[in-house]
Formats: sequence, structure tokens, C-alpha cells
Amino acid sequence: MNPHLAVMASIRGGVFTRADARACGYPDADIDSLLASGSWRRIRRGTYAAHRSLMLVTDEVLYLRRIHSVLRRSGPSVFASHQSAAALHALPVWGLDLTRVQVTAPDGGSGRLRGIHRHIRDPVGPGLQLWNNLRLVSPARAVAEVAAAAPPQPAVVLADAAMYAGLVNRRTLSHAVAQLEQGGKRALDVLDRLTGSASVAESRLRFILAEAGLPKPSPAPPPDIDPPDEDVPAAEGLWFPDERTVVEYQPRYPFWCAESEPSPHDPQQRFEGPQPVESCWIHWADLSDPPTVADRIRSAFDRAARRTGVRHFDLARM
Repeated sequence: MNPHLAVMASIRGGVFTRADARACGYPDADIDSLLASGSWRRIRRGTYAAHRSLMLVTDEVLYLRRIHSVLRRSGPSVFASHQSAAALHALPVWGLDLTRVQVTAPDGGSGRLRGIHRHIRDPVGPGLQLWNNLRLVSPARAVAEVAAAAPPQPAVVLADAAMYAGLVNRRTLSHAVAQLEQGGKRALDVLDRLTGSASVAESRLRFILAEAGLPKPSPAPPPDIDPPDEDVPAAEGLWFPDERTVVEYQPRYPFWCAESEPSPHDPQQRFEGPQPVESCWIHWADLSDPPTVADRIRSAFDRAARRTGVRHFDLARM
């Protein structure tokens, strides 16, 4: 599948039409050949999917398909919004409600439809886009809408991902929040909690740290330490130099970024500063239990303090 058709299919949940394939340079003879060989599969009349995309169908893929179907059946004044627009912008929708397609329109249309949440706003508002014949709100508006309505942690994850991808910045987000009709205060609270993370796992972990009142990790990467187990996959780490502790985690669901990957650190460069004496491994599943994660990290800090003889006093208790 050529890159243009792959992109078009990805924003539609892996499916595409014969017209899409033709527009991306596939003649009818090639389309028929790919269907006959099984490389492409017919989903329904005139709609296809690459065979490999059918091997793993996630909730997110099904959600994208529903969004595309709703927009295709709706009038020109109906726009995907909230987490539906975020999904079309290829942003992670971890933790968000995917049971209904979110759209914004100037009226109620023909009535309530199952599986669709229709937000009424007349006019529909600023930040509207037409992309690949899909009507949707801008990334900044989508993030602001989610921040105003969704639970804080998934909203922070989404905003972190949009910032990392370069789709938004603090100015555009603040502007989008100011144009919300409701939920502005809640959305501003989400913007105050952005973590600067590079994956869903890191964003969740940093959110838990902040909620628990634990120290902020250093912006510098941690010194190299031995992995906790040979069977543990490659990990990232947060470095707490004052506590002499590294908190390691598996960087599940890394955020997308259009920029090239940064060059790796020079292996000859020596780390200068305090060396870690304790480490704490946080599994992806652990992140669903924030109190336990916070307690394990505090325990690691306490072990490091006993080994180094360094004590950190809580000034509020003196």
C-alpha cells in the first residue's frame, strides 16, 4: 500500500474505497489483482481494507471507522469534535469514552441517534477544518474540549501528546480554552498539569507523581543502571538526584512526532553528579493503581535515605 493510501486509510480506521485507491494512483486492474490475491479484502460493496489491518482490530480502530461513517452520513454543518476530532488528528485517546462519536452542529438535526453525542453550538464556532473530506475541529480546540469535559488524567495525556507532536502550543491551547462556552476553568487546570512527556505511560506516571505530592524528577536523564530483570523490556527512567533514586517504566504507547529522532547520547560521555543507590520498576498495569505506585516510590526514596544517611525533612511539619 502506498503511503498516501495508508494515511487515508489510517484516519478511517483502516478502510478505504475504490475511489480512494484510484485517487492514490491505483488503476482498476491493480485493485482487482490485490483483491484477487487476498492482499486487500472486501469489507462491503466498494469498501476495502488491507489484509494486515484486519489482523488486529482495536477499539480505537473501530472508533475511527464509526467516526468516518457518521461524518459521511451527516450534513456539511456537522463537525467531529472532542475526542473524535482528536482521534482523527492521530492523537492517543487512552482513557477517553469511545462509546459515542462526538460531533458539534448548529442544531439538533433529525433527533437523537444511537452512538452519537451531538453538541449544539450555533454558530459551530472557530477552529474548523476540512481534511481529506472530513469535517473536524482543530487539534487545539479538540484538546480544549476534552480538557473541559473528560477526567483529568486522560485529558493531560491527550494534551501532552498534542504538544509533543507539535500540533498545539500553550498559546493556541489557551486561546482555544478562552473560546469554550463552558468548562473553561476545568480546562485551564489541565493545562497547568502538563508534564512534557513522550509516551502515554510517562504522562500517566508523571501525573501520579504530581497528584501524590512527590518531588519532580530531574530534566536530565538518569545514569545507566542494571535493568531490574532480564525479561523486562527496554525501559525509560525518571531521575531523582536528591533522593538518589531512578524510577523506571516501560514507555508504552509513545507519542508521535514529525521531527526526526534525537541522536543518542554519546556512550563515552560520563555522568557527573550523584549516583543512584535505589531503583523502582513501575509496570504498565501498576499505573491503574496510583496509591500503590506512589507508596512504592516513597519506599524506594526511604531505602535510599537509609543507605546514604541523607534525610529530607518536611518543612511544613516543623
